[in-house]
Amino acid sequence: MAKPWISDWRPDDPDFWQGQGKKVARRNLIFSIFAEHLGFTLWTVWSIVTVQLGSYEFSTDQLFWIVALPNLIGSALRIPYTFAPARFGGRNFTVVSALLLLVPAVLLAVAVGNPATPYWVFLVIAATAGLGGGNFASSMANITYFYPQHRQGSALGLNAAGGNIGVSSVQLVMPLVIGAFGLAAAGLFWIPFILAAAIGAYFFMDNLTSAKANPADQLKVAGRAQTWIMSVLYIGTFGSFIGYSTAFPLLIKSQFPEQASLVGLAFIGPLLGSLIRPVGGWLSDRLGGARVTLVNFAAMAGAAALVWQGLSQHAFTLFFCAYMLLVATTGIGNGSTYRMIPAIFRAKAVAGIAPGTEAHEAAVAVGKRDASAAIGIISAIGAFGGFFINRGFGSSIAATGGAGAALAFFAAFYIVCAAITWACYLRTAGSVPSLAAARV
Repeated sequence: MAKPWISDWRPDDPDFWQGQGKKVARRNLIFSIFAEHLGFTLWTVWSIVTVQLGSYEFSTDQLFWIVALPNLIGSALRIPYTFAPARFGGRNFTVVSALLLLVPAVLLAVAVGNPATPYWVFLVIAATAGLGGGNFASSMANITYFYPQHRQGSALGLNAAGGNIGVSSVQLVMPLVIGAFGLAAAGLFWIPFILAAAIGAYFFMDNLTSAKANPADQLKVAGRAQTWIMSVLYIGTFGSFIGYSTAFPLLIKSQFPEQASLVGLAFIGPLLGSLIRPVGGWLSDRLGGARVTLVNFAAMAGAAALVWQGLSQHAFTLFFCAYMLLVATTGIGNGSTYRMIPAIFRAKAVAGIAPGTEAHEAAVAVGKRDASAAIGIISAIGAFGGFFINRGFGSSIAATGGAGAALAFFAAFYIVCAAITWACYLRTAGSVPSLAAARV
């Protein structure tokens, strides 16, 4: 069993890291990934359940509302979840947040167990799945403290990928489970795993006293321009990932009804986006997160245009392949933007302070605390993109019969994000030249 609290934690000290820090950090990362993975599965399970609700005779727009609501609630919950590890301890809050997943799991079974369940009840119960969306913020804010600066891109990328892949696993496993045991099993199936995650976190994770912080002090990062700039960029990366992943099954069913049997392939998109996310962090550790992010946004705009072409030509193969490319680029962007956040706040904190001094070490600690708080706010704002994408598709289909209008808007937004990245983090004569020099 891990120690409940660790008071001596110096991951940026090479001797400490090699001697004991690496082992402890890896153990916490493993169980963090497990709990976060389950959070994503419950958060996005309605993406599969909605395509099985034909007997309820809901419209496509109504079904997109059911898929979108967990994204909306989960995004909002990420703000308090961000500050919870610093207030209660990373291990302690992981146990609690895992157990809270029992709520959407049980209520889903209740909703689909009654053929007379009204639409508004489906909306309320689907909204509780947002509890799973909050887990990402607490997990990422917690893991930030365990790793040294030069390893944060890869560590955060692995942690996030392990969670993100939950979208893929739910879309792969749930059709099989539902087919074998009925729709209620889409919720009940996860209960043993939820209990295992809570028990594992209790016995094998740690709380860090160095991560303790006053939420009021942490909230000060909300007044930083960098927090909001990165929030916009994260809408374009993670918001796009969760939006496109959860919309995919319903998009296939509504736009290619003759290919409805291929909904089972929808898991490939989020799987690809999740597995490639660490590559975005790895590239950013070597090339700089802003450079990778800039190029990636350009690729996202092009991929969205190709998806639009596939829909307009009613060419399923082009649509599917372009959609895979689009989700893959969201994964790379997830890794690169998350690598930028700790680098930005570290660069701002140590600006003008000589390295190797006590003042520099203190500034690094402040930068890490600020980055942890900012990660939560940025991930919360960014996750709203998942809601906007689902509502964009639903509204576009309701108004025009197709998703082309929504995709055109998304592509234009990615071009704006690329311009913001260049202006704020790469243009040496821009508004933040110190950050451009730091290769964030």
